[in-house]
Amino acid sequence: MAQFIEFISNHPILSGMWVVTLLAIIVYHSRAASRSIGPQQAVMMINREGAIVVDVRDKKEFDQGHIAGAINIPLVKLKQRMAELNKHKDKPKLIVCKMGQQSGAAIKSIEEAGHGNAVKLAGGISEWTARSFPLIQK
Repeated sequence: MAQFIEFISNHPILSGMWVVTLLAIIVYHSRAASRSIGPQQAVMMINREGAIVVDVRDKKEFDQGHIAGAINIPLVKLKQRMAELNKHKDKPKLIVCKMGQQSGAAIKSIEEAGHGNAVKLAGGISEWTARSFPLIQK
């Protein structure tokens, strides 16, 4: 610990740059991160609040298994098909992807279109199936 304090006192500019960089990373991640919920909270959101499930996976993956009542709008076509969500503008939206990584971009597009209260399923459909929640298959 004494060496750490000595390093900081001997290199104030380097230490200051490290603190500024750390703060910048924290601020960036807090602004870029979208709100996510787990499968159990997702079920409660669907049942209690009437949330609309928007699945942004490809049609092939969607047909292999999806959450009951989900609307399939692939991420690449989301901006063109945003009108489909207009009738659900006042309802909360649960955004689902394969692993929980693409849904952040979908939330950003949905919020830019004026739809509020959108959250992503943490871990995506993979986490949903890992917790043994049911899927509908076509």
